[in-house]
Amino acid sequence: MPSDQPLHAMSIDVEDYFHVAALSGVIKPEQWPTLPSRVEQNTRKLLDLFERHQVKATFFVLGWVAEHYPELVREIDRAGHEIASHGYSHQLIYRQSPETFLQETRRSKALLEDLTGKAVQGYRAASYSITKDSLWALDILAECGFRWDSSIFPVRHDNYGIPGSPRAPYTIRTENGALLQEFPLTTARVLGLPVPAAGGGYFRQFPYPLFRYLFNNASGNGHRPQMFYLHPWEVDPEQPRFNNASWFSRFRHYTNLDKCEQRLEQLLKDFRFSTVSESFRAYSPERQTLSTRQILGIA
Repeated sequence: MPSDQPLHAMSIDVEDYFHVAALSGVIKPEQWPTLPSRVEQNTRKLLDLFERHQVKATFFVLGWVAEHYPELVREIDRAGHEIASHGYSHQLIYRQSPETFLQETRRSKALLEDLTGKAVQGYRAASYSITKDSLWALDILAECGFRWDSSIFPVRHDNYGIPGSPRAPYTIRTENGALLQEFPLTTARVLGLPVPAAGGGYFRQFPYPLFRYLFNNASGNGHRPQMFYLHPWEVDPEQPRFNNASWFSRFRHYTNLDKCEQRLEQLLKDFRFSTVSESFRAYSPERQTLSTRQILGIA
């Protein structure tokens, strides 16, 4: 690949198949310990893939996973990848109280720091659930000592998104005056409209040539770093199936699981990737600083 390509951010949201929002209607948190876990084997599959391609990534680890599989967190850290927080219980932030969110965020951060002996500086919300209704969470992230976030998706979606928010990395000035770096999820512009091109279900559902085009389009044809994300369960076509979920949830969750690993191999050949922090550092243009009102488009 051309060495003058931007250094994109490769990120993995470390959660199990039973944690996802698409299946929350049929799987309750109290059932999680009773279900066969596959997060260790799937995460190790990704670790092996990154080692083959000499890529470092940021792993946003769910606190529940860290608590139940601490050696997995240590293994990710020993391999030289960046550890960041994915919260504790994978609940949508806008359905939590600020008090509960603060408690869970502190708990998850402390777990990860105890396991690695390193400060955890980055955060990603479950299902990108920092929206116009939960911007208060940014002050809590700053209070907990996070320096950057990657939770804001500049699209319109039924579960997440702040339409019209910036597409390139920027600095947020929170309501309490704290500064937090934001690396939004990738969107391309097609006919003037934002099209998600960040990974996950979009990566699996779009034909790979289309996704590659959109990802390159989002980067300004190779000028701006972008954010890619995936979950370990997305490279696991053998995971248990929950046929009592709605057809739409099954479509979102199970489509093209058997093709995802091969597509990821190709993506790693087509673009340059590293951790979120390295991608931040490599992005030289001065980032604009916006208040939460400005993120929402309010002057």
